Amino acid sequence: MLPQETLEAVSRGLREAFGVTGHEDISRLTGGHTASLIFRLVVHGSPYLMKIITRAEDPSQHYASMRAAAEAGLAPRVWYTDPENRISITDFVTAAPLPLSEALVRLACLLRTLHALPPFARAPFNTTCTYLLHTWPVLDVFVQTFQAANILPKAERDEFFARYVELAAVYPYKDAEMVASHNDLFKPDNILFDGHKIWLIDWEAAFLNDRYADLAVVANQVVTNEAEESVFLSQYFGAAPDPYQQARFHLMQQLSHLFYTMSFLMLGCAGQPVDCTKPVPEFRDYQRRYWAGDFDMTDKDMKVVYGRVHWERLLHNVRQPRYQEALRIVSRRKRP
Repeated sequence: MLPQETLEAVSRGLREAFGVTGHEDISRLTGGHTASLIFRLVVHGSPYLMKIITRAEDPSQHYASMRAAAEAGLAPRVWYTDPENRISITDFVTAAPLPLSEALVRLACLLRTLHALPPFARAPFNTTCTYLLHTWPVLDVFVQTFQAANILPKAERDEFFARYVELAAVYPYKDAEMVASHNDLFKPDNILFDGHKIWLIDWEAAFLNDRYADLAVVANQVVTNEAEESVFLSQYFGAAPDPYQQARFHLMQQLSHLFYTMSFLMLGCAGQPVDCTKPVPEFRDYQRRYWAGDFDMTDKDMKVVYGRVHWERLLHNVRQPRYQEALRIVSRRKRP
């Protein structure tokens, strides 16, 4: 089951972590959104999770963030890491359903703890919606590729770029405000509930980022109305959010809709125009079902639906008075 070339490194890991060279049981876990090899091991009668990263990268930063999170009680205990062979062993979490009503409060508190950790390292590449706020050549290429592909009809494509320019010009993205962030919580399978405690897993994308990036993508899944948003943000900030905090959060949500529109349409449509006449689910209903695990996001057609759901949500939101008010509040604070 294990790749032949990993056997020696895995044996060494088991010896260093548990004083054994073999396991009592092993099964490969599939599903989720990772190309890594994931296994459930049983050692001394207890289950553990072993992850072997298959990409040719240095996971040292990933492992450092994961250990910091584990020590803070946010991630499962880390028993072993081997950066050279890209192997990690952690406690195994048997997941139970997490009701949205409970997730609303508990995830806000979890993010508050995460963002208060000592700063993580910077990322070599940003894979979150704040990617759109950078000024670097690779962003220009990505955006130009999306524009040239004519994936959206011209009128919608024009609006996409108008909103992108508008948000990028107003939203503050300052190094001094960066916090330790997970950055991959738009995937509900990275949030595990064991019946008592919530754990965050898969720390490969963890790096310094704007706090509102984590907040926005989690809220997209668990917040269904403005009253719940108030509860969510109050739990996070420890007090009722002020108008600036609400405005900045709202704008980051729109950036997330832009980012996932562009990313998932490009991933799903293979450069072909999208048929925007086909109906898509309402955003809140879709997110509820996504949270419940109803969708296979490895499917290309589902990627297109996911991108279009975010696009329709953005179109709705930017036509509401709150959007213009948020732009005004944040722009006024941003000016020197």
